[in-house]
Amino acid sequence: MADKRDYYEVLGVERSTDAEAIKKAYRKLALENHPDRNPGDAEAERRFKEAAEAYAVLGDGDKRQRYDQFGHAGVDGAQGGGNFHS
Repeated sequence: MADKRDYYEVLGVERSTDAEAIKKAYRKLALENHPDRNPGDAEAERRFKEAAEAYAVLGDGDKRQRYDQFGHAGVDGAQGGGNFHS
């Protein structure tokens, strides 16, 4: 799998940014790069998908916590593989 950019970098926010500001940053990027606004622009479509993926993680409190602790490994792939608490 290709190296993914840091989700905070993708959305252009700091790690300390609150949920509302993350949502606002995502919406701005989504509007700018939406395929309907940029027909035929593969780069805009890539940025749109990247922003959506970043927001799917950072917009969810549990996923964001796992991402902050484990990076992409905490939110990618197999579910249930990283929770060793008894």
